[in-house]
Amino acid sequence: MSEVAHIDVDLDPLEPSLQPILDQKSLRWIFVGGKGGVGKTTTSCSLAIQLSKVRESVLLISTDPAHNLSDAFNQKFGKEARKVDGFDNLSAMEIDPTGSIQELLESGDANSAGNPLGGMMQDIAFSIPGVDEAMSFAEVLKQVKSLSYSVIVFDTAPTGHTLRFLQFPTVLEKALGKISQLSGRFGPMLNGILGAQGAPQIDEMMSKLESMREVIAEVSKQFKDAELTTFVCVCIAEFLSLYETERMIQELNSYHIDTHSIVVNQLLFPKKDNECPQCNARRKMQKKYLEQIEELYEDFNVVKCPLLVEEIRGPEKLKQFSEMLITPYQPPEGN
Repeated sequence: MSEVAHIDVDLDPLEPSLQPILDQKSLRWIFVGGKGGVGKTTTSCSLAIQLSKVRESVLLISTDPAHNLSDAFNQKFGKEARKVDGFDNLSAMEIDPTGSIQELLESGDANSAGNPLGGMMQDIAFSIPGVDEAMSFAEVLKQVKSLSYSVIVFDTAPTGHTLRFLQFPTVLEKALGKISQLSGRFGPMLNGILGAQGAPQIDEMMSKLESMREVIAEVSKQFKDAELTTFVCVCIAEFLSLYETERMIQELNSYHIDTHSIVVNQLLFPKKDNECPQCNARRKMQKKYLEQIEELYEDFNVVKCPLLVEEIRGPEKLKQFSEMLITPYQPPEGN
């Protein structure tokens, strides 16, 4: 099923902890991803909290339209980085990629119906595969470049194409070539019309697209460097989640992005004399999938976190949960 789990059988399994991520001081970008509802945001917030103990400054960014960071910390975040209450060196922000393309391609009054070319350029931009993800990261980088953070944690959208935007520079290069051909043939005429309307010239729009392509290309290169970037997969011990995790790991491999950490959330540890048939049946099912995970990903740090009886909201609860990412959870006696 997996092409990633190749390891010498004589080696011991890796530690069930995210401590290696804290120890790797060269890391600049850390992605946290998984299906919706598996505890992805809780994990990314908790990892950021642990990183804040060992790194000078940490930025946590949500590129998920649901924007759960505000709910997790009980504090409102927006598109500007803001310090998380109770932390001196941890900030958070929530990026909405949908408006970014318009901002990039339009200026002044160019967003009005009087600028048909602006609309056409926007249509071309939206038709490029991965453009939403690319714009979201272009927006992030625009802000992050002017700030100085030791490490940046991304709470990504729950999609099977989390890093599809890595193909964006190549795709955009082809699109720019086609637009360039069109502008060569019709540019002077269109520039005359646009100039009369006070809209940006084709060359100006081309240069904006080109500069965006350069930024994304630069970042793509960093994301493919295992010294700078890693991806943490979050899942639960169920078939669909395991399937999605495997698919995500294969996709990350195809993009040459390092991933060697899996967090398995919502595990049950019922007592041996527990008479709840649902608890025991579910634990039996979870054990089956946990064994599969450990067999498939024996060269991964597999962290196991229990299902808790209350919501993990607010800095204090997140701090408590974050400890389980580092120190393996020990079920109480009799489980």
